Amino acid sequence: MIDGRFDHVGKIKGPILRGLAGPASYNAAALPLPLGTPSTFAAGQGRSRRLPEHALAFSGKNRQQAPAAARPSSSRCVYSGSMRKPAPNLFAALLLGVPVFGWQGPSAGENSRVLQAGVILPRVVALAKPEQSYALYMPSAYSSDKRWPIVYAFDPGARGSVPVELMKEAAERHGYILVGSNNSRNGSWKIEAQAAEAIVKDTHARLSIDDRRVYFAGFSGGARVAAQIAQVCKCAAGVLLNGAGFHPMAFDSKDAPFLVFAAVGTYDFNYPELVRTDEELEKLGYAHFLRPFEGPHQWAPADTMEEGLAWFRLQAMKGGREGRDDSFIASEAAKETDRARALEQSGDIYAAWKEYRQAAQLLAGLADDAAFRARAKALERDKAVRDGAKREKQEFEEQEDLSREISAGLFELQQNPLNRVGIHNTVEKQLAALRSRAEHEKREEKLRVVRRALAGLLVQAMEMGNERLDQKDASRAKDCFELASVADPDSTWALGNLAVARAIDGDRKGTLDALRRAKSKTKDPVRFTEWVNQEPAFAKLRGIPEFRAIFGGSTQH
Repeated sequence: MIDGRFDHVGKIKGPILRGLAGPASYNAAALPLPLGTPSTFAAGQGRSRRLPEHALAFSGKNRQQAPAAARPSSSRCVYSGSMRKPAPNLFAALLLGVPVFGWQGPSAGENSRVLQAGVILPRVVALAKPEQSYALYMPSAYSSDKRWPIVYAFDPGARGSVPVELMKEAAERHGYILVGSNNSRNGSWKIEAQAAEAIVKDTHARLSIDDRRVYFAGFSGGARVAAQIAQVCKCAAGVLLNGAGFHPMAFDSKDAPFLVFAAVGTYDFNYPELVRTDEELEKLGYAHFLRPFEGPHQWAPADTMEEGLAWFRLQAMKGGREGRDDSFIASEAAKETDRARALEQSGDIYAAWKEYRQAAQLLAGLADDAAFRARAKALERDKAVRDGAKREKQEFEEQEDLSREISAGLFELQQNPLNRVGIHNTVEKQLAALRSRAEHEKREEKLRVVRRALAGLLVQAMEMGNERLDQKDASRAKDCFELASVADPDSTWALGNLAVARAIDGDRKGTLDALRRAKSKTKDPVRFTEWVNQEPAFAKLRGIPEFRAIFGGSTQH
C-alpha cells in the first residue's frame, strides 16, 4: 500500500501509497455501507444504498453486532470486501510522487490552530481533498512542541468515529493521536488508497507526528487494509488488527518486521484465522500478541484497545522509540500477572499457558520475565495444555464441517442451476436446522462453534446477494438475502437488503413485508427510517398508504 521507506533513524520517505491501488488477494463482495453513505454500486447514480450491517442485530443467546465479512468457502479465510491481488502499477499511477512522511510537521498557521484537543472531532475535512474526511482525537495535552505517535484506523463501513471512540480513553492516557477515515470502506482498492493517502497527508500537514511510531488499525476488511499497508510500506511501527488477519509468510519479515496486536471475539467466524496468523507470526519472529475477547465479529471493546496501545508503548520502549518508564512497566507486568493467574485459577490451563508465554515475550528486556517463562514452561508439560490445543483444532475443523455443505449449496445457487428451487429449499432447511441447534445448544464449547459457523454462512449469503445486486441480478440477490434471513431472522441487515432486492425486482408485497419485519427488529428506528427515506429502490413505494403505514407517516415522498 504505502511505498515509503524507513531510513536509519526511522523517518519515512517516498510516495505514501505507491503499490496499494490494486485489488488484493481475497475474493468477496463489498460490505454494505453506513446509513447515508452511497455504495460503489450507488454513488451518484440514484441506485441502491443497501442497509449497513452495523444497523442490525445478530440473533442467538447473546445479541450481537452482525458480521461485516464474508465466508467464501470452508477452506478460505473470511473477508468482507473485494480484496484481490494488488496491482502495484495502478497504485503507482494513482499516487506516484505524493511525499508525506518525513515532513517537518505543521506550520504555525491556521491549520494547526483550528483542531481542538481533548475531544473527538467527527469530521475533519482534508485541506487538499475536501471530498475526504476523518474523525480525529488529539490528547488534551497535545502541543506541536513535541512529536506524537499516531494510529490510523480503517472501518469496513467508513465509520471513522467508531474506532476513535473505542480508543479515545486509552489514547488520552498513553498520548496517541487517533485518526479514523470516513471514506475508506470495503470494496474498491482505489477508494481505500485515496482515503489512506488523504488522511496521512492531511494529518502530517496539520499535526506534529512521530514518524517512528506510526500505527495502522482496522476491523474486518479494514484490518486487511491496515495489514496490507504495513506489509508493503515498510513504514509502520505496528498494526492493531480486529476480526481479520493476514498471511505473513507471503512477505519477508526480515526486511521490515512490524508489531502485530490482534484482537478477536470468541464467537467471531474469523477466530480460527487469527489463531493461525498468530502461529505464523511466532514462526517468523514478529513481535505479536493475540487477545481474544467475549463477543462476535466486531471492533474490540475499549479495555482491549487500552491493552493494545499499552502493548505498543512497551514495545516502543524496547526499541528505543520511547523513553523507559519503570513505573509503567511495573504496572503492566502486574496486569499481565493478574490475567494469567485468573485464567489458571478458572481452570483454563491452555489459555493460561498462552498468557504466561505472551507475557514473558512482552516483558523480555524490560523487566524480570523469569517467573512468566518458568510458569509457561511448567504448564507446557501439563496434559491440559495438550488437550486444549487438540480441542481448539477440533473446534476449527468442526466449524468447517458445519459450514462446508451449506456453503457449497450457496455457491451452487450462484451458477443458476436447473434445479435452483430444489437447491434453495435444501439450503434453507440446512440453515434453519443449524440456527435451531445454536438456539438450543447448552454447552459453551459447542455453542461457540455453531455460532461461528452460522455467522459465517449469514455473511456469505449477504456478500453473494450484494454481488448479484452489483450485477443487476435482483432475482438471485433476493434468493441470497432470503437465505441470510433464515440464518438470522432478527437480522435487520438481511431483511433490509431483502427489501431492496424485492423492490428492484418489482415485488411490492414482498418489499413491504421485509420492511415491516426489519423495522420491528431494528435497534435504531431513527437511523433505519433515515435509510428508508434515502434508499432509491423505495422511491415508487413511498407514496402508497401501505408504505406510509409501516413508518407512521415519518417517511418522505
